[in-house]
Amino acid sequence: MIIDDSSTIRKSAEIFLKPSGCEVITAEDGFEAMYKIVDNQPDIIFIDIVMPRLNGYQACMLIKKNPVYQSIPVIMLSSKDGLFDKAKGRIAGSSDYLTKPFSSENLINIIQKYVTTA
Repeated sequence: MIIDDSSTIRKSAEIFLKPSGCEVITAEDGFEAMYKIVDNQPDIIFIDIVMPRLNGYQACMLIKKNPVYQSIPVIMLSSKDGLFDKAKGRIAGSSDYLTKPFSSENLINIIQKYVTTA
């Protein structure tokens, strides 16, 4: 799942991941993501930090507080790569941090790191 208020980021992720056989679910913000997570139970979540209404840190905390979804890896997406931003993501419960812009290889490597295939 890709959660980002930028349509360019969402579309890029789809273009990068679909050829690898990934089913890509997208959401524009944390609120939209919450009901899509319930409906789809994604294997991994990539979430932008800076979004309107419900930011990435807040959404990550909500996901991690729910026992049903807390095992889903949440990867923070940001154009900032500072130590403070990464630490704040860890405190919110994220599994990892990916700096934008990202490449197809970046996304695939993170998915392989956190998602086990049958």
